[in-house]
Amino acid sequence: MTIELKNIRKSFGETKALDNVSLRLDEGKIYGLLGNNGAGKSTMLNIITSRYFADSGELLLDGEPMRDNDRALGQIYMMSEKNYYAEAMKVKDAIYWAARFYPNFDTQKANRLSEVFGLPTKKKITDLSTGYTSIFKIVMALSSGAPILLFDEPVLGLDAQHRDLFYKLLIEHYSENPCTIVISTHLISEAANLIEHCLIIKNGQIIKDAPYEELQNTGYNISGSTALVDEYLQGKVPMSVTTLGGLKTACLNGEMPDSASLPQGLEVSKLGLQEYFIQLMNDESGRE
Repeated sequence: MTIELKNIRKSFGETKALDNVSLRLDEGKIYGLLGNNGAGKSTMLNIITSRYFADSGELLLDGEPMRDNDRALGQIYMMSEKNYYAEAMKVKDAIYWAARFYPNFDTQKANRLSEVFGLPTKKKITDLSTGYTSIFKIVMALSSGAPILLFDEPVLGLDAQHRDLFYKLLIEHYSENPCTIVISTHLISEAANLIEHCLIIKNGQIIKDAPYEELQNTGYNISGSTALVDEYLQGKVPMSVTTLGGLKTACLNGEMPDSASLPQGLEVSKLGLQEYFIQLMNDESGRE
């Protein structure tokens, strides 16, 4: 299944949340939807799920319009920051009713994941902590059986152990049930190993739509002692430089050099997604 957004625009008063956004989500890929606060990430996901309607543009699933199309929307499950369940509903009741609304919902999986995460299923959803509210939503999404999963800040409030568990379970789910996954997150470095394709949005516009591997090839990191790195940087303009004690790391544009060609004591590595994102945001800011 393929989702297409064509020239989507959405405004809230004077604020342009999405400004002529066009992109394609292909089947069987994990996408990273990245952007600063207020960039338009949540608005885009809400439009895909018809929680908001675009002011103009087209939204298609396999070429079929998605607006007011229950069949198309039934192929998508979105985990969002908002709670759409009744205040008095308990976790176990939400699992029970989800199995009646979603034809492919896996109750056994939901119960198993609840146990793995330590989710108290007898508690009211509104009584859960921020972290366990996120866990509840993760459990529901991974058990939904939907071929398209949208995660909006899925690890909000989770500790390091539970975030790691989520990433492992997401990969496990993807391996066993190939599907389309979109992850919108601020924790870019943690999610980078999951992401195959990057969608970077700023001020309601997509400024980068490319495979992660392609972005990695735009630059590289050089690290080592401060003196060695400073010597290597002579005549070069780094994108960024960080220093910790006597060690320095510089991020540079261009093709990654062969490690054998570097002076002893220097190490080279691929450009990280978070480093690329920060540099892209800085570059874009400088143009405004």
